[in-house]
Amino acid sequence: MPNSTIMMEFLLTGFSDVRELRVLHAVFFSLMYLVTLIGNFLIVIVTTLDKRLHTPMYFFLRNLSILDACYVPVTVSNSCVNNLLDSSVISKAGCVAQVFLVVFFVVELLFLTFTAHDCYVAICQPLHYPVIMNPHICAHMILASILSGLFYSRFHTGVTFRLPFCQSNIIHQFFCDIPSLLKPSCSDTFSNEMIILVSDLRIGGGCFIFIIKSYIHIYSNVLRFPSGGDRANAFSTCISHILVVSVFFSSLAYVFLRPSGISATIQYIVLSVFYSVIPPLNPIIFSLRNEQIKCAIRKIMEKIF
Repeated sequence: MPNSTIMMEFLLTGFSDVRELRVLHAVFFSLMYLVTLIGNFLIVIVTTLDKRLHTPMYFFLRNLSILDACYVPVTVSNSCVNNLLDSSVISKAGCVAQVFLVVFFVVELLFLTFTAHDCYVAICQPLHYPVIMNPHICAHMILASILSGLFYSRFHTGVTFRLPFCQSNIIHQFFCDIPSLLKPSCSDTFSNEMIILVSDLRIGGGCFIFIIKSYIHIYSNVLRFPSGGDRANAFSTCISHILVVSVFFSSLAYVFLRPSGISATIQYIVLSVFYSVIPPLNPIIFSLRNEQIKCAIRKIMEKIF
């Protein structure tokens, strides 16, 4: 019986078999990548050069931007090349690397949680803010997140690729992810599905509940503010963050908590875009509502031009 050591490549189905649509998808993803790369690196440059932005909030935003600038190429680059070359092949080594890096970006959830916590402390415990969110603690939070992401990714990648793939080498997705890899396996994947369910509910559910609780406390405190600009700005920032987090978590939950026996659909692939391509726009969305970021960008542009 052929097993996973013999199967040296996989075939990604993507969005369409029509050549024109494949090229259109490649162009769309390339533009998304370009916008994401420019936007996130601009945020990194601005928050690094402007000393007024050397605060915990912008420290987390800078790290989130670096992470997201590296995220899109993981899923988009191979898909764009395959669409332009009219190919659907990805090597097993490439698939392993893609799964490892996609799972590693669970760190995004932790960064979003830290952002919510920073906002909570700034609004609800302003007197303790310098102590709770001091630079050393913030740096340790980022380092712990990265190490946790590496361990989490190593574990899930190892568990997934221990499975024998002898039924088919076709993956109904435009990149390699764990739910899509469970279906072509010829062994029982129930334990793998339970591992995904438990780990996702613990990490994803825990982060989501923490974020929601933080914003409930934030809203209750903001409502005590006098009516005016401060209250409006706080509500605006909170709503944009909650919207981004909700879209990200809902699409992630559908894709990863969906039983592997259910047939893949175009809806499933499209929803995958929301957690693989849209999240890297998060820092840009936050920055568009931030006057300090926009002011810093204008000053840098004035110096250059």
